[in-house]
Amino acid sequence: MTQSESHLIAQVIWVNGPVVRARGSEHVGMLEVVEVGDEHLVGEVIGLERDIITIQVYEETAGLHPGAPIFGTGMPLSVELGPGLLQSIFDGIQRPLPAMELRTGSFIGRGVKTSALDRHKKWQFSPQVNMGDLLKGGDILGIVPETDLIEHRVMMPPNISGELTWVASEGAYTLNEPIARIRTLHGEEPLTLLQRWPVRRPRPYNRRLPPDEVLVTGQRVLDSFFPLAKGGAAAIPGGFGAGKTITQHQIAKWSDADVVVYVGCGERGNEMTDVLQEFPELTDPRSGHPIMERTILIANTSNMPVAAREASIYTGITLAEYYRDMGYHVAMMADSTSRWAEALREISGRLEEMPAEEGYPAYLAARLAGFYERAGRVLTHTGKIGSVSLIGAVSPPGGDFSEAVTQHTRRFTRCFWALDKTLASARHFPSINWLSSYSEYVDEVTGWWKAQGFASWHKLREQALEILQHESHLQQIVKLVGPDALPDDQRLILETARLLREGFLQQNALDEVDSYATLEKQFRMLELLLEFHNLANRIVSKGCPIVVIHDLPVVNMLVRMKTTVPNDQMDQFDKIHHALNEQMDQLAKDYV
Repeated sequence: MTQSESHLIAQVIWVNGPVVRARGSEHVGMLEVVEVGDEHLVGEVIGLERDIITIQVYEETAGLHPGAPIFGTGMPLSVELGPGLLQSIFDGIQRPLPAMELRTGSFIGRGVKTSALDRHKKWQFSPQVNMGDLLKGGDILGIVPETDLIEHRVMMPPNISGELTWVASEGAYTLNEPIARIRTLHGEEPLTLLQRWPVRRPRPYNRRLPPDEVLVTGQRVLDSFFPLAKGGAAAIPGGFGAGKTITQHQIAKWSDADVVVYVGCGERGNEMTDVLQEFPELTDPRSGHPIMERTILIANTSNMPVAAREASIYTGITLAEYYRDMGYHVAMMADSTSRWAEALREISGRLEEMPAEEGYPAYLAARLAGFYERAGRVLTHTGKIGSVSLIGAVSPPGGDFSEAVTQHTRRFTRCFWALDKTLASARHFPSINWLSSYSEYVDEVTGWWKAQGFASWHKLREQALEILQHESHLQQIVKLVGPDALPDDQRLILETARLLREGFLQQNALDEVDSYATLEKQFRMLELLLEFHNLANRIVSKGCPIVVIHDLPVVNMLVRMKTTVPNDQMDQFDKIHHALNEQMDQLAKDYV
């Protein structure tokens, strides 16, 4: 957006932080982007009452005064869509941070305008349509190799259809050069590699599909116990230091999503710095290429303007929907939605709106619902299947899950990964509490697990959770009388639960072997641990003391197999299985 495209529509009459009121034209549209003051600060119209316009400004408003001009653009807040999005780092309103740094230094200058995507770079375009074709919104015009990992499918804008009158030959084109012309009811229109889409309007699709395929994260507690389906929505609530960010980092690094959109929304700058420094150095485990080749980063840290924080998750979800429409599976991380809700609360307060629970605006639940509703696995207008999986971190003050943002988020997500500060303090990571967490996708993805060759997954999962639940009840007795007062069959429950906790649920993100576990490794580990329990249970019933079983060499092998068995050496599980049977058979002979 350039200053020449704008025109004077009003003058400022009132300023309160990022909220500005102006008096002027009655022909301004709701949610229209405006430019405020002589520096042309970017803002958005959020209220209209006769000739009074209420604007939220996405930049610092210090020095803004009554009488300052307001310029209209006639456009809603939109993002640029086209080749070049991947490997980019944007702020909350899609300004490219590396380009901004070159122009204004380490801190973003006020009123600086720059294109989100490079207008000078040429992209190799290969047409996939012919002159005379009748095209509709979403049809693929051609392909561009955006990165070595992702083929960019250039689509018809969703709101345009007609007859193709010309298409460019194969070659290199900039984003602004025409690559096709189409005859519509309103005349002939040129099409380029660049499109725009309003961030607050969901992109259309053909129909929604059931979420029955697992988003594989490589994190055992998630995939095996509380799976998230592709196109599903998950919440990661947890207090300060519980591990929300590192859990999202792990999912972003290792998930089998085709494209990752990571939105740092109001978090501390040092956390976002870790992401910006770490991700360019990471290698995609499936392809061996840098992981940034399929990643978009949006950084809107806590020291950036609060109104832009409110817009950042809409920017992120719109970019995610764009790649979904190409037929890709996209995972979007929002870290954290609590900071986004706090931005809503601050703006609402400055608008002098009536507060609801905990000071949040009454429409908080509606905004959260609207955001998570944009997740989904869909049949796109291209005829391909794509999905957007949403994973939102929630930061309840003091780890109190009864607060408003956590409770509303719980209503609109079907996967709840509850982080436990006690587990984090005990250095148990990921600190997901297996008693408080749940996934409502389990029944829907059971068929998918069977199709992968793991037909007994559901049965193993139920048995493991039952053991962990039983252990929780026994621990209350242990605190009163100690473990020695329990019978051996109950002490075996404690022993198996310990193996599950330390040998399966606990996973070291910094360990080269343990950081990521394939589905086969997860299944084999869980299978071995529960076979140990079943064999030991039979021997204990014959009178074998639990201490004898605890001292077996195979017990240590079971705890350490997560780090000693690499993902490409599954035959080592056969050796552990052989040792387990051999040692248990010997014990069984001793207690006939």
